[in-house]
Amino acid sequence: MALSDRYQSDPAFQIITGVCPHDCPDTCSWQVAVARATGEAKDIWGHPHHPITRGRLCGKVDRYLERTYHADRLITPLRRTGKKGSGQFEAITWDEAMREIAGRLQAIIDEYGPEAILPYSYAGTMGLLQGEGMASRFFNRMGASKLARTICSQAGFEGHVYTIGATEGMETEAFAHSKLILIWGSNTLTSNLHLWQFVQAARKDGARVVVIDPARTRTAQAADEWIPIRPGTDAALALAMMHHIIAEELTDLDYVARYTVGFEELSQQVRRWTPERAARITGVEPDVIRALAKEYATTRPAAIRINYGIQRHHGGGMAVRTVTCLPALTGAWRDHGGGLQLSNSGSFRHLDRSGLERPDLLQARTPRVINMNRLGDALRLSPAGVAQAHYAPRPLDKKPAPADAGPPVKAILVYNSNPAAVAPDQAAVHAGLRRDDLFTVVLEQFQTDTADYADYILPATTQLEHWDILKPYGSLYLGLNRPAIAPVGESLPNSEIFRRLAQAMGYREECFSEDDETILRRFVEAQKHARFDGITWERLLEEGFARLNLPAPYLPFAQGDFPTPSGKCEFYSRRMADDGYEPLPTFTPPLWLSDAEAAAENRTEKNGTEKTDDALLCISPPAHSFLNSTFANQERFLKREDEPVVQIHPHDAAERGITDGASVEVHNERGSVVLTARITDGLIPGTVLAPGVWWAKFSPDGCNINQVTRQDETDMGAGACFYDVRVWVKSKEISDTANALAGAFANFSV
Repeated sequence: MALSDRYQSDPAFQIITGVCPHDCPDTCSWQVAVARATGEAKDIWGHPHHPITRGRLCGKVDRYLERTYHADRLITPLRRTGKKGSGQFEAITWDEAMREIAGRLQAIIDEYGPEAILPYSYAGTMGLLQGEGMASRFFNRMGASKLARTICSQAGFEGHVYTIGATEGMETEAFAHSKLILIWGSNTLTSNLHLWQFVQAARKDGARVVVIDPARTRTAQAADEWIPIRPGTDAALALAMMHHIIAEELTDLDYVARYTVGFEELSQQVRRWTPERAARITGVEPDVIRALAKEYATTRPAAIRINYGIQRHHGGGMAVRTVTCLPALTGAWRDHGGGLQLSNSGSFRHLDRSGLERPDLLQARTPRVINMNRLGDALRLSPAGVAQAHYAPRPLDKKPAPADAGPPVKAILVYNSNPAAVAPDQAAVHAGLRRDDLFTVVLEQFQTDTADYADYILPATTQLEHWDILKPYGSLYLGLNRPAIAPVGESLPNSEIFRRLAQAMGYREECFSEDDETILRRFVEAQKHARFDGITWERLLEEGFARLNLPAPYLPFAQGDFPTPSGKCEFYSRRMADDGYEPLPTFTPPLWLSDAEAAAENRTEKNGTEKTDDALLCISPPAHSFLNSTFANQERFLKREDEPVVQIHPHDAAERGITDGASVEVHNERGSVVLTARITDGLIPGTVLAPGVWWAKFSPDGCNINQVTRQDETDMGAGACFYDVRVWVKSKEISDTANALAGAFANFSV
C-alpha cells in the first residue's frame, strides 16, 4: 500500500501537500502525514500524482523530517558573547533582538547611508516569498545595496539567452521520447534525479545515452558512453561538432533557413575548428568528435541536457551559447524529444513579481549592485576592494573608480545562504566576516560556519513550517507549499522576521503588515499573462500544483518563435556585438588554460634550466549527499560522505608519490586545504575533483575547498569560476617534513 493511501485511511492523520524548497530543477511536490492529536509530522513522501515527482523524493529530502526536528535546530534568537568565529552566543528574546538590530542598522544608515548595508542570500529556499519576497520589500524600503545573485547559473543563462532568447527549452517529460541523449556537464543522478526516470524510459525504447564530463560520475557510469573532456573546453568540442555537421552536409537546411540567422557567418567561423584542433584543447580524440557529431546530427529525436558544470569557468557564458546552437543547426527542435534543456525558469519569465517584491519602495533610488562572488572584496575596507566588488556583467559595463564605489560595507544580513562555506576565496571572506566593525545578522535553521561569525542569529523555519510558492526551473508546474506543522521553538518564517525588522525600523507601509497567505493569494491573482490562465489560488489550495497554460506536449521552438530580437535562433547576435562580445560562437579559454600556457612559455629560466609546473586543474561539484552546504551537518549524510576527499588520476598521483587514502595538501596562491586522496581512473588526467561543500567546522583543518577557488568572473554575467582553478597537490607528510626542515634552516646560523 502506498504511503498516501495508508495515511489517507487513518483518521488519526491529516495529509498536507507541500513543495521541496531546495536548489534542484525537480522542485518536487511532497505530502506530509501530521498526527492530529500532537501536530507532529510523522512521515513524508513524494506526491504520487505530480507528473515529475511521481511519488519519489531524493535521498536527501526523503529524510527532511530529520532536518526539521534535528537536535541542533536553532529555536531562539541568539546574541554573540565571544569573539567572531568562536560560535559563542546567548539566548535573547525576539523583542530584544529586533530592538537592538534595528538600532545598529539605523546608526549605520545615519553615519554611512543605507548602501553600507548589504543583503546576502541565495537558494537556501527557492520560494518566492521566503526567498526574496518580503526581504526585497524590506531592503527596497531601506535603500540598501543590492546583490547580484550570480554564484550558480548566471553565465550560462546569459549565453543561452543570447542564442535563443530565454532560458526555456525541452520539458522534462519529453526526454522519454528521445533516441539520443547527450548529458553534457550534468551529473543527473546527483543533481536532477527525477529527469533520470524519463531518460530510462527512452533507453527502454532504444535510446542511447552519452555523458560528456571530466569525471566518470554516477550518471556517466550508468550511461552507454562516457566522453572525458578537459574542464572549460566544451565550446571547442561544440565548434568541432558544428564543423563536421556542416562539412558533411548533415545540417537541417530547411530549419536553418526558416528559423535561424547568421548561418553563413557561422559556417565561416567553424571552418577552422577541425576535430584535430579541438582534440588538442579538449582531450577528446578527433574520431570520437566526428562520430559524436554524426550520431547527433542523424539521430531523431536528439536531446541535449546541459547543466551548470559547463559554465563555471571564465569562458562559461560562451560555452553555453555555443552548445545551445546545436539543436537549431540540426533541426532537433522540430521533434518531440528533441532540443535542449539548461533551465526552464524562462518559461515563467512573464511572472509578475512587482506586487510581491515592491520595487516601487525604492522611490527612484538606484542603489549600487554588489556581485556576490566578490564578497571577499566587498568586505574589504579599502575603496579599491569595494569598487572591484561592483557588478559589471558585460564588457561594456565598467566598474567604478575607488573614489566612486560608495561606502564600505558596515553591515551584512545573511539569509538562505552560508557564504563562509560556499563563497569563493574563503580566506578573504573569513577575514571580512571577522571584522569587529562589521555588523552581521544571520537568519538560519542551524549554526552554520557563517552563523559562527554573526552578532545576532535569528532562528528561521523549515519548509514544513511556512507558506510559500515555488516556480521550478526544470518543469512547468507552479507549486504551493502549505505549512504542515507549527514553527519549532521560537523560529519564524523569513517573511515574518523581515516584517518584524521593518516594524522595528519604523517602516509603516501597509505591505509590512500583510500576512503570508494574503500576500501569496494576491500574488496569484495578479498574474495576467495567458501562461497563467487557469492557475487560481483555489486550485493551488486544492491540488498543490498547476501546470502553466502551455500545449502538451510542449515543443517551444518547433516552428521557430524564438524570443530573440529577430524571432529566430541567433547564430549571429547583433545584441552580443552591441554588448561588447564576439557576435558568433567561439571558444573563450578558461583562466587555467591561459595560466598553463603562460607557465609553459616561462619554463626556461635565463640560465637555461627547466622550471617545473606540475599544477593540476581543480573542480569542486557538490558531494552526492549534500546540496551545496545544505544537509552537510546531518549525521546520516556526513556518514555517507565519510570525509572530505580529493579524487586524483593514478598517473597524476604516481608522479607526486601520492597513495590512496593519503592525507594531501591542495594549495595555490590563495590558500590550502588538507584532504584525503582517492585515486581513480574515472577522471581525465590533469584534473582533480574535490566534492563540496563541506562546512569548515567539519573539515580536518577548519576550511574547505573554497580556500583555493578564485573571485574572478566569467565572461558573461560575472558568474563564479569554481571549476577554473589551478592547484598543486602534495603529500601532507612530505609537506610537513619540508616545512620542518625549512624552519630548522631558518634558525640555523654560522
